[in-house]
Amino acid sequence: MSETPRLRRPFVLASIMAAMFMIAIEATIVSTAMPQIAGQLGDLHLYSWVFSSFLLTQTAMTIVFGKLSDLYGRKPVLLVGIGVFLIGSMLCGAARSMSSLILFRLVQGVGAGAIQPVSLTVVGDLYSVRERGKIQGWLASVWGVSSVLGPLAGGLIIQHLSWAWIFWINLPIGLAAAFGFSAFLRESVTKERRRIDVAGAMLFAVTVASLMAILTELGTSERAALLSAGVFIVSASAFLLQERRAPDPMLSFRLLSRRPIATANAATLLSGMAIIGLTTFLPMYVQGVLNRSALTAGFALTMMVLGWPIGATLAARNFHRVGLRATLLFGAALMPVGAVLFLLLSPHTSPVVAGAGSAVMGLGMGFLSTAAIVIIQDSVGWAERGSATASNIFARNLGSTFGATALGAVLNLSLARGDGRGSAVSYDQIRTLLDRPGQAIGDAAVRAALEHSLHLTFWAVFLVTLLTLAFAGLVPSVSIKPARRELATE
Repeated sequence: MSETPRLRRPFVLASIMAAMFMIAIEATIVSTAMPQIAGQLGDLHLYSWVFSSFLLTQTAMTIVFGKLSDLYGRKPVLLVGIGVFLIGSMLCGAARSMSSLILFRLVQGVGAGAIQPVSLTVVGDLYSVRERGKIQGWLASVWGVSSVLGPLAGGLIIQHLSWAWIFWINLPIGLAAAFGFSAFLRESVTKERRRIDVAGAMLFAVTVASLMAILTELGTSERAALLSAGVFIVSASAFLLQERRAPDPMLSFRLLSRRPIATANAATLLSGMAIIGLTTFLPMYVQGVLNRSALTAGFALTMMVLGWPIGATLAARNFHRVGLRATLLFGAALMPVGAVLFLLLSPHTSPVVAGAGSAVMGLGMGFLSTAAIVIIQDSVGWAERGSATASNIFARNLGSTFGATALGAVLNLSLARGDGRGSAVSYDQIRTLLDRPGQAIGDAAVRAALEHSLHLTFWAVFLVTLLTLAFAGLVPSVSIKPARRELATE
């Protein structure tokens, strides 16, 4: 390969990292500012939908944009995604009600649904497997850095500027990424008459959106959940009929049913369930049961964020020596090892144990997620790589949503029974307990009930990690192929 592409690739990679950084920091920076935003806009009952709406459209559109990138090329889809994301960001900053903010977050999510999968697809196009593993480690570090900078940036913006800058700060980053892709990314897409399955894309988006709505509203609003279930049944049936008759279906069941892709995505989905259980319930245990501060709880969770890029980097250095499947299995095996430490937690356990379990699970995810995406990308050619990559992102997002719902149900059912002796505990009692960590001993019965419920939740997380390992064992060996440069950067 000539030197010119190698000189341009770092600029493309920098653009990818900038675009991914916008998506990665979005959750932490918005969550930091939301109490102040809600205080100004009102409608606190819609608070959770500010986050759910973004995830809903991001997940629903991931597969759609992956397919579009296979049809029309990566660059136009990336530029459209960045444009939509920035328009959504500008509108979010100008929102004057909670309902309008939720609507504009839906727009942001559409843009994110293009940026994340197609950026990873470009990495698969430009870099060989040996190189790609190292790049995946760098991309994983973007998420780690954003998790640290997000709360800090959010706090500083709220303290010194208007909350609108929480969203407007995306503008210079997004424009820089768009310029980088425009200037340095060159691709040769075959010019031919192409038909896009518009009906399939729309039906798929509605199907996934309604499924996400069911999972979000389950246990909160039975009426909304039932309405969403009805929409899901109708749209899913129509989508299946459409894909069977479409000449070039939006979702290729033939592609997704290939053993490497199906098994790797199944392991990814389950790992997403386990990780959301960790990020959701570990801080609650550290604060409510171990009686430690929010800072200590954040430290325990940060160990997972640090372990993830380290695992991804180590995986990159060992792909060519031990193989992709062995790397995937090693990561999957680390996850139940880390989850076991949560089963050993008690009110007298040091939070260091919680941090250690978090770090081990983060390492496992670094190995597993990096190997999974490379296995999937190396199992297909350029014309299917966008769809295949998007399917893996979709699986992880869907796993997070399933995990939040299923593990939350375990916690709710257990709290309704108290500590196993029939004394129910309300969320108001839990909130009071969490509001005063490190100060008072609190109600012993409430603390015991919370410990019992979270312990059952950790058992559920452990079982999910075992399932992750089982499905990882079904992933076949995929030989590392020489890089094929379908995408030019001269």
